[in-house]
Amino acid sequence: MNAKASVKRSLVFFLIPEFTMVAFATALEPLRIANRMLGHDAYRWRLASSDGRPVRASNGVECAVDTSLEEERRKMGGPDRPSMVVVCSGIDVEKYSNRTAFAWLREEYNRGVAVGGLCTGAHVLASAGLLSNKRCAIHWENLPGFSEKFPKANVFADLFEVDQNIYTCAGGTASLDMMLKLIGEDFDELLVNRVCEQMLTDRVRSPTDRQRLPLRARLGVQNSKVLGIIELMEANLSEPLSLIEIADGVGLSRRQIERLFRQEMGRSPARYYLEVRLDRARHLLIQSSLPVVEVAVACGFVSASHFSKCYRELYARSPQQERNDRKQMLAA
Repeated sequence: MNAKASVKRSLVFFLIPEFTMVAFATALEPLRIANRMLGHDAYRWRLASSDGRPVRASNGVECAVDTSLEEERRKMGGPDRPSMVVVCSGIDVEKYSNRTAFAWLREEYNRGVAVGGLCTGAHVLASAGLLSNKRCAIHWENLPGFSEKFPKANVFADLFEVDQNIYTCAGGTASLDMMLKLIGEDFDELLVNRVCEQMLTDRVRSPTDRQRLPLRARLGVQNSKVLGIIELMEANLSEPLSLIEIADGVGLSRRQIERLFRQEMGRSPARYYLEVRLDRARHLLIQSSLPVVEVAVACGFVSASHFSKCYRELYARSPQQERNDRKQMLAA
């Protein structure tokens, strides 16, 4: 058996309440299949929770674990110390706060253990202080709130990111791509291809592949000029561009842009731009604890009163009501 074939990687999957099952499963299964293809256990894993009790996923399925944080801390200095710890989280990760877990993650990392985050796991790693000046990925729906709360983290809307000994992915099937990259580093492309064949997937996606559908598919719009304008809008939310600046950017007149948006989007470009900014604001209100006035500024509004007026007109509730309703739902 050559050196490559003898590689063993021991992983701890740390489950947080409401973790996303699909991200967890697509991270674990390629390791199981790789072991089967190799004929020996190159990868070993165990599941952990904060107290050693089962953890309920966001789909309601309860998952038993092997160890608690206390037990994992005892293992750090012995032969059962893992080579990688992977945080599995999902919805409502913003409310998760566990100083013991954060300290454990920092200590594992400082001892040379790789750390990873699936789906919204980057939020937990950032809360533990591990992502300052690090590249990371998080699910697109959580990206606005994350970037506002952790400005020192270099977050990207990529499928996954690897920065030195930190692995993060956007969840869903992106977990599969990240683990296939790991398997490829440990062994070779032949093993990766055999795992892909077993999982009925035809390729390993690039880290920078899109998380979301391209605008053309997502919006059902085919006009390239309109798509280019929308991309400009989505890239400039905190400091909105004027219609003149947009026109200069795409080489059209204001009148042409107005006509195109009426035809393709059924509304004026100004109205569409406003709705895009309000959609980002809604994500921030739900996912972050930023004061309403800071949410307004982050989404390009000059005052909280104007922001509240526009928000109420679109969503039939005030920004504060949106946040209060969310808190009540979480408390229920």
